Amino acid sequence: MRLTLITLLAATVLAPPASAATVGEAVKADMPQLMTLYRDLHANPELSMQEVRSPAKLAAELKNLGFGVTEKVGKTGVVAVMKNGAGPTLMIRADMDGLPVVEQTGLPFASKVRATARSGVETGVMHACGHDTHMTAFVGTARRLVAMKDQWTGTLVMILQPGEETGEGAKAMLDDGLYTRFPKPNAVIAFHDAAALPAGQIGITPGYALANVDSVDISVKGVGGHGAYPQTTKDPIVLASRIVTTLQTLVSRENDPAQPAVVTVGSFQAGAKHNIISDEAKLQLTVRSYTPEVRKLLLDGIRRIARGEAIAAGMPEDRMPVVTVREEMYTPATFNTEKLSARTLALFQQHFGAERAIKTPAVMGGEDFSRFWLADKNVESLIFWVGGTPVDKWKAAGGDQQKLPSLHSPYWAPDAEAVISTATEAMTVAALDVLKKS
Repeated sequence: MRLTLITLLAATVLAPPASAATVGEAVKADMPQLMTLYRDLHANPELSMQEVRSPAKLAAELKNLGFGVTEKVGKTGVVAVMKNGAGPTLMIRADMDGLPVVEQTGLPFASKVRATARSGVETGVMHACGHDTHMTAFVGTARRLVAMKDQWTGTLVMILQPGEETGEGAKAMLDDGLYTRFPKPNAVIAFHDAAALPAGQIGITPGYALANVDSVDISVKGVGGHGAYPQTTKDPIVLASRIVTTLQTLVSRENDPAQPAVVTVGSFQAGAKHNIISDEAKLQLTVRSYTPEVRKLLLDGIRRIARGEAIAAGMPEDRMPVVTVREEMYTPATFNTEKLSARTLALFQQHFGAERAIKTPAVMGGEDFSRFWLADKNVESLIFWVGGTPVDKWKAAGGDQQKLPSLHSPYWAPDAEAVISTATEAMTVAALDVLKKS
């Protein structure tokens, strides 16, 4: 009988370090302290690239554990290194930033933090994407791996990354010498809490797991005037509306249906008064894809459609729409390397059971974790999901995600204990496998 790839890979991990079976009990014993840390991090979120309190607090923890710690890498990032003999180098990453969201969870430790974004706007701040669970499990994993140093060999590099929500933190750390000033990893692993899975379930997506994310601005020029005399104007609202409508054909009529793509107009701003035709309308788009080819098709198509509709509306050459792709905000698609994905899925299924560790489909969200693999494609890379939706709420909704709060929602309140304990155990087991002694 021919064995499947997963079965073959599982056979190579049937004998993890004997003490790995005790990880769950050790994590359970550490949970009261970890939950205290979690509540503190949740109540004190910080905006992207403004992380000061969180990295300082966690850097102190890593120093106490015996790591060599370097702070302010990529502005506010932290790199902690522990060498434990000869062997591979594993990098474990957690992101730190919160979101400009006013929390409405009703939790007793809900964030009341307000901060000024770089736009100059004052806003509430919340860990609406669960990065507080990421940081807490990061600490839990560091504690387990230090306690189990006799079970692994090699170099452990643990990083706290700023600015994931703005897509700039990973690049900032790489530009600041992450792969040159510090040991370069053979493998890099992270996790993300998930609203699309019940609490405690683990999901792994081999290959493309998250999308390219492009932000596009379109300035639609017009000729303003009195609303009573439209014949004397070139109405930018009508033209922008045509552009919005035609953009929908990029996905429905130009892209291969087998290749995922999204073009969403998230903002349409124009005019200031009922009876005035303005001279400009502004559109803001989010554009999602996986492959470079589809990304190019969408971005080229947006430019062509904006210009084509302006020509059809009779706009002169000097009043053509201006399309700006915000390259500084671009997040590349995240790719989970096949070997590490398959091996880790088999490992998790062995450790947690097949029902708790499953293969999941790719999503159109974005993650700048992608840059650690793109910086050197010889590096094995994996980001996996840990379900966060409380099981009772998941069952009551019948698993219908439209009935449940999503990530980035002001109501997102994951079952933090299940996320943190599962992620800590999973990350520890995965690290022991990568760094296992011969």
